Amino acid sequence: MAEDLKGCQVVCKVTTNQLQTLCRHEGIVCLDLGVNRKQMHNFEVEYLCDYKRTLVPGRKTANATGVPKFLTDVVLVTESIHLYLRERELLPCSNLQPEREFYLVKWKGYPDHMNTWEPRKNLRCVELLRQFWDDVFLELQRQKKTVVPNRFETEMSSYLEQRARHRQSLQRWETQINSVGGLTKRILVRNRVDLEGPPNNFTYINNYKVGEGISMTTMAVGCECTNCLENPVGGCCPGVSGHGFAYNECGQVKVKPGEPIYECNNMCRCGPNCPNRVVQRGIQHTLCIFKTDNGRGWGVRTSERIRRHSFVMEYVGEIITTEEAERRGQVYDRQGATYLFDLDYVEDEYTIDAAHYGNVSHFVNHSCSPNLQVYNVFIDNLDERLPRLAFFSNRGISAGEELTFDYNMQIDPIDVESTKMDSNFSMTISPKKASLVTGSPKKVHMTGSPKKDPLMTGSPKKDPPMIGSPRKDPLMIGSPRKDPLMAGSPRKDPLMAGSPKKRARMECKCGTDNCRGYLF
Repeated sequence: MAEDLKGCQVVCKVTTNQLQTLCRHEGIVCLDLGVNRKQMHNFEVEYLCDYKRTLVPGRKTANATGVPKFLTDVVLVTESIHLYLRERELLPCSNLQPEREFYLVKWKGYPDHMNTWEPRKNLRCVELLRQFWDDVFLELQRQKKTVVPNRFETEMSSYLEQRARHRQSLQRWETQINSVGGLTKRILVRNRVDLEGPPNNFTYINNYKVGEGISMTTMAVGCECTNCLENPVGGCCPGVSGHGFAYNECGQVKVKPGEPIYECNNMCRCGPNCPNRVVQRGIQHTLCIFKTDNGRGWGVRTSERIRRHSFVMEYVGEIITTEEAERRGQVYDRQGATYLFDLDYVEDEYTIDAAHYGNVSHFVNHSCSPNLQVYNVFIDNLDERLPRLAFFSNRGISAGEELTFDYNMQIDPIDVESTKMDSNFSMTISPKKASLVTGSPKKVHMTGSPKKDPLMTGSPKKDPPMIGSPRKDPLMIGSPRKDPLMAGSPRKDPLMAGSPKKRARMECKCGTDNCRGYLF
């Protein structure tokens, strides 16, 4: 038996850090893990749980503000704390003698009962200290208090520990998101509003997940251009499909919403830096998934400036058949939310479901003054039933600004009646079949646009082109639904529960100056 196992290796499911922690806890020296007698008691702070100050008698100086000495170091204080200190004059402590500061430390790899009080001078965890005091001042603001007490009450200490554990869960989620292949920029996760953690039963992906019974046909030929922008051969890939070049030299989209985009594919002669390869390069801006403070759930904001007409993100999820979408839609109705987005550029055969598999677009919210627009994009697959859905900025977007699009957006101002939304945040289209609507990837059932009139100018009202418009059973992505699925055409969808006009209006919480006050 020993001979049979010679050279056999078994993968250990425990990380190196966990093994090192175990060795230190048991007092075991393991040179292979880098644990020797000198490092036996090398403790690492996991988070800070509590705080207290004790007076030092016989000293003349004072800290009259009640603000820990740590906060007087400008380099270490966050902007929010600075703002708090500027706007609020903290009341002086009753005793003007100097204090010694102590923090209750949770040690990494050790149970809670081994937490210890440590003086500030023993702590070198600058980032953990910054986070701790950020949480303290947020809670003081919430409680409308202006004094940092000498010792926190039990309720405050419990809240700070919950915040620390909550931050850890979000950091793990952020790490998991950024470990998924295909990301070129980092996705951040922040929640300073409540203790809601990562969504349950949701897997972050960067590429479409093809459902059962669906095949994606890849390109067999590509362009022969050496410079697709300045010297396109035969019109390059867009020309072969009967369309013009979609981007300028800066990679900004220049075609009208409603017109499809054809990018170069993996069979083309041009290289990865070709100006006709934009969407396929992935997200090019640092984005942040954050919890909104006005009851709109999770949202997405940009951490850097985005130029007008720049690519921002794709709407990614699981590609399923329309029949499967109808079945899932009924389940999502009972759950009060859905993430179905129809692909009906030419036919209503497929749908993207981002309920359980999706990317950052899953969390984008609605606005009556949106800064994103949806386009149909074709790259390695020219099956017009399966376009990729890409979000481009429709104006310049400042760093820190939330990314949104109108769940009831119209591309063709003439065709207004075809873009409706039901009372459960569902995007609905008129019985005339299609409309140009861009729904939120978060809570809407959406569809692509008809191919025959991509420019949507002067197109017949009964068959307007659509980009990310609601499907015949549109469900709103990113917004909670409370009503049954609305079908775009009663003739084709038995699930339709009444006309959109008969449904109660759903309040809009976007807060913009020109807010309609309702979503549908």
